[in-house]
Amino acid sequence: MNITELTVHELQEKLKNKELTISQITKAYVDRINEKEKDVEAFVTTLTEEALEKAKEVQAKVDSGGIKGELAGIPIGIKDNMCTKGIKTTCSSKMLENFVAPYDGTVIEKVNNENMINLGKLNMDEFAMGSSTETSYFKKTKNPWNLNKVPGGSSGGSAAAVAANLVPWALGSDTGGSIRQPASLCGVVGLKPTYGLVSRYGLVAFASSLDQIGPITKDVTDSAILLNLIVGHDKKDTTSVDIPKVDYTLSLKNDVKGLKIAVPKEFFGEGINEEVKQALEKAIEKYKELGAEVEEISLDIAQYSLATYYIIACAEASSNLGRFDGIRYGYRTKDYTNLKELFKNSRSEGFGDEVKRRIILGTYVLSSGYYDAYYKKAQQVRTLVMNKFEEAFKNYDVILTPTSPVTAFDIGEKSENPLEMYLADICTVSINIAGIPAISIPCGVNSEGMPIGMQLIGNKFCEEKILNAAYTYEQAIKFRENHKPKFKK
Repeated sequence: MNITELTVHELQEKLKNKELTISQITKAYVDRINEKEKDVEAFVTTLTEEALEKAKEVQAKVDSGGIKGELAGIPIGIKDNMCTKGIKTTCSSKMLENFVAPYDGTVIEKVNNENMINLGKLNMDEFAMGSSTETSYFKKTKNPWNLNKVPGGSSGGSAAAVAANLVPWALGSDTGGSIRQPASLCGVVGLKPTYGLVSRYGLVAFASSLDQIGPITKDVTDSAILLNLIVGHDKKDTTSVDIPKVDYTLSLKNDVKGLKIAVPKEFFGEGINEEVKQALEKAIEKYKELGAEVEEISLDIAQYSLATYYIIACAEASSNLGRFDGIRYGYRTKDYTNLKELFKNSRSEGFGDEVKRRIILGTYVLSSGYYDAYYKKAQQVRTLVMNKFEEAFKNYDVILTPTSPVTAFDIGEKSENPLEMYLADICTVSINIAGIPAISIPCGVNSEGMPIGMQLIGNKFCEEKILNAAYTYEQAIKFRENHKPKFKK
């Protein structure tokens, strides 16, 4: 039995039946990290020694009856923009290279309360700005299916670590597709919950009205289990919603008969790779076979969404990142003779090119004379996008689109062309603009053997519908049984 290939619900079963111990599971993952991390480079900080110690402690408490939680002793990986007390939280930036968080974010508290075992902090695009994990200050994470290709971004470390079996599951954050796009490129499951369902307290902000924490897992069942853990109202986050708790695992019914699925034709037009389109068409036929009602609709938002997203996201980023100035927070230059030079040099040396690009763009759209023309207009278009989705959900349960217009591309292929990189998010950004949930699940591979992702979008707080639609399809095609990362170079 290869322990690291098991899903979390399979690990739980083995622990319950005493076929495995917490120490055996943790050691298997530590050994796997020691073997494969040098190829994948998914971690910024590994906590392997600490994990082995914690495993012994948790096992002793379980044996004595002191802990009864179903997630006790299950390992996890955390994207490096979530505050973890006493552990570095770098956001993969030189600006926060040596920052050790003095507190735990709310989701980390929930993980710790369950006595889960943190295997380390995972690599990402710097301050979550990027679609390939190439903007990280520390390293470029590789895609386990082909080590010459990107894993997607910004949660590329999280998706690559799950795909490579370095962690059984991971937490990522999604501002414009940063959970779903890397999940698609790495052949795993990525869920972006409804805005406000999961507390953002302790998540280092990129764009506060768009950011949302969510799970990256090996299968849909694990996604529902991890979602159960992290949701909930938090008075420390004013955008957190107070709604009754739901057990998302109960929605996994393996039945889509009568489910109404809309397929927006605009998401299958120009710019979508032919093999991606074919895989999605095959998935649509499978849903029809399974008894779902599938109809083509017009949802003319993709062309506006990308520009709207980058205006809002960059504006909020320029505001949120203003605090990193070498005085209040972050890296401080050694080269200055006055206050102006201290600010300028600290930020010039501490931030990478992509972050600087977005700060400059954001400052521009918020500046006097341009605010109405750009930022205000973008917020108006945001309302239009929300209304379009609302209209669609009056008649349909789920909207089906590609997650990414392309499969994983070569490392360095798009780094010199920011606009081409931004287009990698064209299928995902509108979901963040509208604040609705969406899940990416694998639906096939291309001729090179690289995974293709399908995105299922739901109405606000309708996670159960998209989880069941994803689960039913997953059970029908059994992607994980038929396809595994090759680690080819």
